[in-house]
Amino acid sequence: MRARAYILNAVIFVMIFFLFKGCGIYSFTGASIDPKIKTIDIHYFPNRAEIIVPTLAQQFTDALIDKFRSQTKLKLVNGSADVIFEGEITGYNTISAAIQGNDKPAQNRLTITIRVRFTNNIKPEESFDQSFSRFETYGSTQSITAVESQLIVTIIDLLTEDIFNKAFVNW
Repeated sequence: MRARAYILNAVIFVMIFFLFKGCGIYSFTGASIDPKIKTIDIHYFPNRAEIIVPTLAQQFTDALIDKFRSQTKLKLVNGSADVIFEGEITGYNTISAAIQGNDKPAQNRLTITIRVRFTNNIKPEESFDQSFSRFETYGSTQSITAVESQLIVTIIDLLTEDIFNKAFVNW
């Protein structure tokens, strides 16, 4: 009797899995992409911040492209596309985040801000022009040059997730 119940549950699970997988709107990443959207164009995001990190623009652009390649089935194109991402890096700064009793910083904070213009040519009402900002803290005993590359990778991961969620996850 238990074997039958187990088999029935397994069959139902498999049917539900293929039902959701085949509908084209739902994915297990949480993305809700209209099945009419087939192509995406991600422009290069130039660095217009006051402090320029030479590799930041390319790192961010590549990470955003990688995010959409790994999380969607959208075809990356140059030019006319169903959805378009463009923008620029507008902020890159380090500030003291926490002060110790002796007026010296206990922690510092690296912040990166990206302005994104998202154009949805299929559903124009879902288009947006918005800035996204994320930060990571690091200890005052560490120099920014020692931790900068890892902080940038972490912040870029957070920013690309925020941008992806704003565009396609309607939670």
